[in-house]
Amino acid sequence: MRRIVMFNNVSADGYFSASDGNIDWVIQDPEIGKTAVEASAGTGAMLFGRRTYEQFESFWPKALDDSGTSPDPHGHGQRSPEMRAIAVYINDATKIVFSKSRKDVTWKNSRLLREFDPRVIEALKREPGKDIMIFGSGSIVSQLSQHRLIDEYQFVVSPLLLGQGQSMIRDMPQSVRLDLLGTTSYKSGNVMLCYSPAR
Repeated sequence: MRRIVMFNNVSADGYFSASDGNIDWVIQDPEIGKTAVEASAGTGAMLFGRRTYEQFESFWPKALDDSGTSPDPHGHGQRSPEMRAIAVYINDATKIVFSKSRKDVTWKNSRLLREFDPRVIEALKREPGKDIMIFGSGSIVSQLSQHRLIDEYQFVVSPLLLGQGQSMIRDMPQSVRLDLLGTTSYKSGNVMLCYSPAR
């Protein structure tokens, strides 16, 4: 059975984006980039809501070049081999985007689904292959959480308070207890918290 793993940055007061949707407040850390590269080896597909897909589509294909490094989407002017490895992974991965408004998707290895159907996701998890990753995409993360389809939550908590913004997971019909799988602290002040839903 394939797992669905959510990875997202959040502020210390629990927001995953500012009120206008920007994420330029994220505290960057090259060690987290290395962790992301290591984790990508175990995943083969990605899920997206339309907005996050279009943000990725506008950036990551262009991040592939011959220099051996790629730009950091969160760090202006910064480039690294880790970002290059992430660019290769994202461009090669199967990308499934949920959208009612897109007519088609043309980015390499992309597939369009018009509606969120938990039965389709359950079937996807039963297919052979590596785990499935989801970044951003708060509306899809919320729906996956409502149907208990996320197997692991990875939150990178940045050491700042936004004061206001958008919550990652909304409209849960009831609380869901999580089991702590592990924590990792970084010199930047970021802390990664990994949870799985309690069974």
